[in-house]
Amino acid sequence: MRVLAAGDHFVRNDLIAGALRRHLGDTSYELAELTLPWPLEPFGPVAEVAEASDAEDELIKALDGVEVCVTQMAPFTERVLAAAPSLRMIAVCRGGPVNVNAAAAAARGVRVCFAPGRNAASTAEFTIGLMLCALRRIPSAHQSLALEGDWDGSFYTYERSGLELEDTPVGLVGYGAVGSRVARVLTAFGAEVEVYDPYVRGDVLGVRARSLESLLSRSRVLSLHARLTPETRGLIGARELALLPHGSVLVNAARGALLDTGALCDALETGRLAAAALDTYEQEPLPVSSRLRSTPNVVLTPHVAGASRAVARKAAEIAAAEVGRLVRGEPLAHALA
Repeated sequence: MRVLAAGDHFVRNDLIAGALRRHLGDTSYELAELTLPWPLEPFGPVAEVAEASDAEDELIKALDGVEVCVTQMAPFTERVLAAAPSLRMIAVCRGGPVNVNAAAAAARGVRVCFAPGRNAASTAEFTIGLMLCALRRIPSAHQSLALEGDWDGSFYTYERSGLELEDTPVGLVGYGAVGSRVARVLTAFGAEVEVYDPYVRGDVLGVRARSLESLLSRSRVLSLHARLTPETRGLIGARELALLPHGSVLVNAARGALLDTGALCDALETGRLAAAALDTYEQEPLPVSSRLRSTPNVVLTPHVAGASRAVARKAAEIAAAEVGRLVRGEPLAHALA
């Protein structure tokens, strides 16, 4: 069996190779490697697929005779799949195979699997970090002291001092793998957690909101964890931001398009919101001309909430485990139907 590890500078080929050794055991296989340029070069749409490295030609060449490919960013377009008649499986090291033309793969009998939850802990931890930065103005205080050399006492004034998480109402929109972890951490801080997620059945940690509007009206901190769907695109706009208590804080480490950026900037500039912390954006990379760059009281990070070494290792392990199941003739755990 010929296997291609099409890794990158995060989920590296050595991590994929090591995971394959552990899960394939004595299985005889030949491993080829292709290193894609992400994240040193941004991903983007490639032909009909989204969030992939622009490397169709390199991938087609590397797939010669390959039956299984383990990758995170390889662009499995109609063109690439048509050029890979030996391919049986694509194991994608991410929460969803958005870099694969799923219909074209299914038409050719190629199984597509993925790695759900691989970055849930990392994203949840980072979300709490963003929350604390926005609430306590940590980046601003650092810049003032370290970069400007100013021991600015105004950070200790009542007007500029921030909120604590303890006893603060925090609203979570979405209660999946990330949102549920954030809820657990917030509870440890002593926050008053409220959750809105109409798709989750059973109990949640905290209070379940009857509607998005009721959650917004009580949330001094709002954190977004919903999936991006046609229904949730633009979920939080000017009307929703106006429902938040005056001086609230918003955090988004989910998907940028959940949030109307212009409405957010308006709310920050008028003081309607005290602060915001964002890791994802409607357009990525964030344009130099983006209004967010000049908006006050906003913390910006370049979509790195899921960037931990543990995530890279977990992703490779989950994908390699699927390859092992394929080889042993076992049902796949995380495959498209």
